[in-house]
Amino acid sequence: MPGPSQTITANIRRGTRAVATGAHLCLALAALSLAGCATAIPLTSFMGSSADVTGSIPASAKLSPYLDAEDWRRAKGAMALALDPQGNGAPVSWDNAKSGARGSFTPVGEARPVDDRICRAFLADVGGAAPSRALQGTACRDKSGEWTLGDVKPWSAPRAG
Repeated sequence: MPGPSQTITANIRRGTRAVATGAHLCLALAALSLAGCATAIPLTSFMGSSADVTGSIPASAKLSPYLDAEDWRRAKGAMALALDPQGNGAPVSWDNAKSGARGSFTPVGEARPVDDRICRAFLADVGGAAPSRALQGTACRDKSGEWTLGDVKPWSAPRAG
């Protein structure tokens, strides 16, 4: 039979193990409960650069700030027809009787591949109820067939000799 000092030593060891196991269990539970806590801070706010910001100007505003969603839907359909590489290269017009907006797209040059997209330059006229604008730009079609406007700027016809 063990003596009193051996019994005390055994009880201390068991108690120490129980405390250590309990401490490990508490740490594991604390880690699990905190694992779901997170805060996301956009790093661009610290970098002071907006070079990576895309889509800040709606596509319709690139043509005219006066176009509404329906105007843009109609204009985009005409743009897709005009710039289609399989098309005949003729101008395609669009209009919206409800808003009075109208315009046309004329492809310029051949379509060319750029970064897994097909891009084509165009001339556009936008007007109607809004001030008329003559524009030049590019648009690209992705693999899904969706056309997006690239660079668009005012255009003035070259003067004859």
